[in-house]
This record gives sequence, C-alpha cells and structure tokens, in this order.
Amino acid sequence: MSIAMRPSQAMRLWQQVMLSQVREGAPDLTMRQTAILFTIYLDPPPHTVRGLAARLNVTKPVITRALDTMGGLKLVSRHRDELDKRNVLVKRTVEGALFVERFGDGIIARAQELPI
Repeated sequence: MSIAMRPSQAMRLWQQVMLSQVREGAPDLTMRQTAILFTIYLDPPPHTVRGLAARLNVTKPVITRALDTMGGLKLVSRHRDELDKRNVLVKRTVEGALFVERFGDGIIARAQELPI
C-alpha cells in the first residue's frame, strides 16, 4: 500500500496525531522513547537493552533511562535473561500494546480526515 502525500500533508498528519494524543491525555513520551517503544512492538522479539541500543545507535544508558520511564508507565517490562544473566530482556505489556494500538488507530483516523 502506498499513500501519496506532500511534505506539508505528512507534517499536518503528524501534528494532528500528536495533538490528539495530547488532548486524550496519552503518556508524554519523547521522540526517542516513542522510537524505542515502536521498535519493541513492531519488530519481532526478543528485545534486549544491548540490541535496542545497537538498533537505535545510542548507548545502553540512554535505552535504560527511556525504559525506566516507559516501565513506570507500564508500557514495557524488563527481566533478567535466565539463559544469559548479562542480558536484560525487554518485554511487551498489555498496557503498552493498547497504547500502540490506539496510536495506530489515531493515525488512521487523522489520515482519513485529510483532504484528497
């Protein structure tokens, strides 16, 4: 599926999605946190702190700080890997899955409002 948009339309869509998130009181995530969250939910598991750091080209402490925030919001959870204690596995949660699903629904709804 391909959608043809001008840059201004794409920016308007993104603005409308962000505005709807703010109005609905959704968790206030940074762009980095959002990128990490979408990576966890859209890319197949397993996810580790080390793997996420490599994927996003940032340090492990950057991922850890983001996961601290998202864990506090119950969007993700972390567990020590029983097979390799050096690894921390990042897991999806029901709350996180619902957040991502609602975000996707918001994108669809706002895109349908765009003038053709």
